[in-house]
Amino acid sequence: MELFIIIIPLVIAFVIWGAIQSHKKAQARVAAMQAWATERNLYFHSDKLRGFDAEYPGFDCFRRGQRRYAYNLITGQLEGFETTMFDYHYVTKSRDSKGRTRTRTHRFSGVLVDPGFPIRPIMVRREGMFDKMKAAFGWDDIDFESAEFSRSYYVSSPDKRWAYDVINGKVIEALLRVKGFSFESDGEYLLCLGQGRVFELAEFEQAFQLVSGFLNAMPEHAKERASRPHA
Repeated sequence: MELFIIIIPLVIAFVIWGAIQSHKKAQARVAAMQAWATERNLYFHSDKLRGFDAEYPGFDCFRRGQRRYAYNLITGQLEGFETTMFDYHYVTKSRDSKGRTRTRTHRFSGVLVDPGFPIRPIMVRREGMFDKMKAAFGWDDIDFESAEFSRSYYVSSPDKRWAYDVINGKVIEALLRVKGFSFESDGEYLLCLGQGRVFELAEFEQAFQLVSGFLNAMPEHAKERASRPHA
């Protein structure tokens, strides 16, 4: 009993210490994001922005769960592209075997880029086990000449010819070098995510460089093809 009396305050103190450290780390991250944005003449907004999902209805990740909002937004023109860097929050609910409601909070970061020219829908992400099973039956996945890339990444687009044009050697090299990111287009914007995680500041930069590199490496004939109606 005496040991129990000693342990409980220690556990409580440890939890409080952990919460304080987590809060300090979050504050330091926000300060670093604000300083980074200011140095580049970008706008930083830390408050919750509800309705962010309605602004980008073409992306499934913004329509999950409830109590959805973006926060810690960095917006403006970066290297010639209108860019939005953000954190995102949503909540899901489920029931356990005893009928009790379980609430889970989800957070992730991303980078949205407006190319400034027409693009086609495309999905490029790390390949999972389920993707490999589908590929074995010839479903959906687009394969490329690079065997390493085809093993590592799942690529899908309604216009395979356009996908082959835009996932060229430079893009393949960048994706193999910078791992842990995926990107997709809804036909208007490009969105780069990090497998459901909250980015460190350096990861925001890496995600932007991946997307901007993809756009800068896009051949002119691919841009022209994207500007025409897709049959």
